[in-house]
Amino acid sequence: MDQGVLLALVERSGFVESVHTGHAVIVDPDGTVVTAWGSPEDPFFPRSSNKPLQAVGLVEAGLDLVGHQLALAAASHSGEPFHVAAVRAVLADGGLDESDLANTPALPYSRAAEVAWVRAGGEASCLTQNCSGKHAAMLRTALTLGVPTSGYRSAEHPVQVAALAGIQRLTGEVPVAVGIDGCGAPVAAVSLVGLARAFSRMVQAPEDSAEGRVARAMAAHPDFVGGTDRDVTRFMTALPGAIAKDGAEGVHAFALPDGRAAALKVSDGSERARPAVTAALLAALGVQDGVLQAAAAPPVMGGGEPVGAIRALI
Repeated sequence: MDQGVLLALVERSGFVESVHTGHAVIVDPDGTVVTAWGSPEDPFFPRSSNKPLQAVGLVEAGLDLVGHQLALAAASHSGEPFHVAAVRAVLADGGLDESDLANTPALPYSRAAEVAWVRAGGEASCLTQNCSGKHAAMLRTALTLGVPTSGYRSAEHPVQVAALAGIQRLTGEVPVAVGIDGCGAPVAAVSLVGLARAFSRMVQAPEDSAEGRVARAMAAHPDFVGGTDRDVTRFMTALPGAIAKDGAEGVHAFALPDGRAAALKVSDGSERARPAVTAALLAALGVQDGVLQAAAAPPVMGGGEPVGAIRALI
């Protein structure tokens, strides 16, 4: 994937301080590309934006989680107490515990949750790392399939084969590469067009289908997909029936309840440009002001006061 086109700039006191390039796409409910910026047909690693698709593959393989536990399977959670408790419950219901998790240990993603965890004597752990819900779901899927839970991160393990099948079916693409994500699980390279189409298919799917179950769990429990003050959670809360998922290195994908969808990748991996570009894509789709405010980037600060903004250019 090349550098792309100019997506956003950072203004401080009326002066352009930084710029961010990247790629984006909007698709119709039938998957037709409506508008494209840069090269959204090129493959890249969607990182955690792949999680809902992987969760669909796990459900198709027999994962029987429902409600907030299924939403957690598609999450990059903030490590707040209710997230940690839910992951523990998913594990315990399968006769598992934290020692079975093989994701990379980390402190909670939320700063407030991190401070509280450390003050209570906690250290970086697999449980509080933001991908623990996905990994707990992978372990439960292994149990359902009757295969060993050890080695479940391997790309050849039946659990990962099932997760990859979900990505392939929903995107309509065969990943050109499979790498290792930050949590240690495989990550598949697809295009932004394929990612947007996958999210569109999920929100339009029948309720009893694997993708319909995951989409409705995410929409019904947005606080488990992200967390307090997370933009994906605010967006889904403000627009019932929609789904959204952020990913590391400036990735974001969402689908509106009517099946229109979009996906973006900020080339330099910047997180600060991602919400601004997401809000611009929503505006292009005619979404109401309240949702735009829920998705918008925070202001540029100086001396404790707003002195600028991150402005999308699409």
